[in-house]
Amino acid sequence: MTEENTQNTIPDANAVHSDEEEDFAALFEKSGAGSKRLEPGQKVNAKVVSISGDSVFIDLGGKSEGVINLSEFLQEDGTYKVSEGETIDAFFVNFSDSLKRFTSKTRGYSTVDLQGIRDAYDADLPVNGKVVSELKGGFEVHVGKVRCFCPFSHIDLKGERKSEMYINQMFPFKVLEYKENGRNVILSRRVLLEEEQRERLTQFKESLQIGMEVTGRVRAIQKFGAFVDLGGIDGLIPSSELSWNRAEKAENILSAGQEVTVKVIAIDWEKERLTLSIKSMQPDPYESAAERYPVDTMVQGTIVRLESFGAFVNLEPGVDGLIPISKLGAGRRIKHPKEVVEVGQPVEARVIDVDTSSRKITLSMEQKINLEEIQLPSVGDIVNGSVEKVIPAGVFLRIGEHLTGFIPNSEMGTPRGTNHNRMFPPGTTLQAIVTEVDKNRKKVTLSRNKVDEKIEEDAYNSYRNSVKEEERATGGLGNLGDLLREKWGSLQR
Repeated sequence: MTEENTQNTIPDANAVHSDEEEDFAALFEKSGAGSKRLEPGQKVNAKVVSISGDSVFIDLGGKSEGVINLSEFLQEDGTYKVSEGETIDAFFVNFSDSLKRFTSKTRGYSTVDLQGIRDAYDADLPVNGKVVSELKGGFEVHVGKVRCFCPFSHIDLKGERKSEMYINQMFPFKVLEYKENGRNVILSRRVLLEEEQRERLTQFKESLQIGMEVTGRVRAIQKFGAFVDLGGIDGLIPSSELSWNRAEKAENILSAGQEVTVKVIAIDWEKERLTLSIKSMQPDPYESAAERYPVDTMVQGTIVRLESFGAFVNLEPGVDGLIPISKLGAGRRIKHPKEVVEVGQPVEARVIDVDTSSRKITLSMEQKINLEEIQLPSVGDIVNGSVEKVIPAGVFLRIGEHLTGFIPNSEMGTPRGTNHNRMFPPGTTLQAIVTEVDKNRKKVTLSRNKVDEKIEEDAYNSYRNSVKEEERATGGLGNLGDLLREKWGSLQR
């Protein structure tokens, strides 16, 4: 055999080695042995490949499988909630007896031995434990056959010490400490409850919107309202949102522990504030106020508040009417409604306006006036009146019981820029000339310019008229005429 043939028949060692590496790597990957190392507590999504005896086997890829205790799927009716072919979430616990062991539970890994507790501790998974008895400072809890300890402060969210609530009860616990090879195991139920609360709160925040109706329990009642527990988060019902009746107090309609349905009206997650309302769940009484309180009808109510501009009258729960200070029927100018009415006083008033969009009902205690009967002055008349109000454009002058005239600044007879508020305070008596009369609107415009000239002119005209009357009565020549008539008479005789 020639050297050339020999070279052709001898395989390339490097090529063979490379092919073997590729085959081995492919087989290793295919078998799943080359998969990434599982860490305790790691979550996987896997298909159930078989159920055999007390075990459920899941596919981890390739020929690798994991095992879960069938008892974890046991339901209250004795059946098992798992079937071959379905995909489930599982959590890696440990590798023992050549098996990768998983749990399907995040709220209580079922373990019966010390190693299982250690595995749960390493995997940061909870364990199921039974509260057996009360000890000094806490409770004795059995996880399988292992004795563990749970401090009072970790048995619940508020660190309850009522043993009857927990003794002989099975709960999931977090392994806080694993010391002295398992001779000192500290458990906590509170940590798991806090995690649940945070999860619920996160989901709740994501779903909650203004306008939603939610149900909760009254946790505490305060002077300013009531706090409602909505399942891990508190919302406040302010006193103003308890009822359409502003005078309603929280203690009169709510009690601690009471279940209530409320509407969300404001959300501020930055300040952790949630504002709720019971009032918004009820019909707005103003929506039909125009039907119940027609204009010009008489209504009865109680004075509930006095302000400088008028008196508020409660007509029904949630509906107040306002009597402006000018409509209190005092018959005189007043500075404050307290001069005429007082809080708590029952009154009868007439509806003069209803504005449902602005939630306003205007009332009057003045006697209804027939506008047709109001006597209007004539242009040129001089009228006497008292200053009712001064505004930037001029002065309102009350010139009759139910009639007010207006004097523009230009007709006030004062130098430009004069402070009329200071010169003519309310109640000042003035004379003015009627310059314009609007009979349809019952509007009278006045002027103080040339009032004196008008008065003098009227006085002169009055004097002339009286002289003419006297002349007509005496023949026109007075005493001289009388003498002439007497002389003429004597000559005729």
